[in-house]
Amino acid sequence: MRSRIIKSIIKSLVLLFVGGAVYTIIETVWRGYTHIAMFLVGGLAFLAVGLINEILPWNTPLTLQMLLGGMMITAIEFISGCILNLKLGLGIWDYSDVSLNLYGQICLPFALLWVILSLAAILLDDLMRWKLFGEDKPRYKLI
Repeated sequence: MRSRIIKSIIKSLVLLFVGGAVYTIIETVWRGYTHIAMFLVGGLAFLAVGLINEILPWNTPLTLQMLLGGMMITAIEFISGCILNLKLGLGIWDYSDVSLNLYGQICLPFALLWVILSLAAILLDDLMRWKLFGEDKPRYKLI
């Protein structure tokens, strides 16, 4: 029991680290810079997207997984933006000048981008869980 808990913690930390690293790399390539807090935000988003196949069956259409992943990432971005930017005043990002934004923390164009990018997160998470942690081999249904 104790070793299973330790393995689960290690798996979560590895996934958090990979997700955080990938997120900060994407942001640095996209914007030219990032903030250290985005490592945690990205890691949490990656963990959340990875839970889709832990909760829903493998035959859940990949397009639905992407939609759910994009929604989860957008929700995490909104919550973290409200804390980091609005409450703490860190000014890490501001979408106020982008159409269809909510408090400048999220906007429809980036929410749609997260749906597309969630595909990479889903595939990477599933591959890592299979190859590194001996979980089920990924199998997908597009629609």
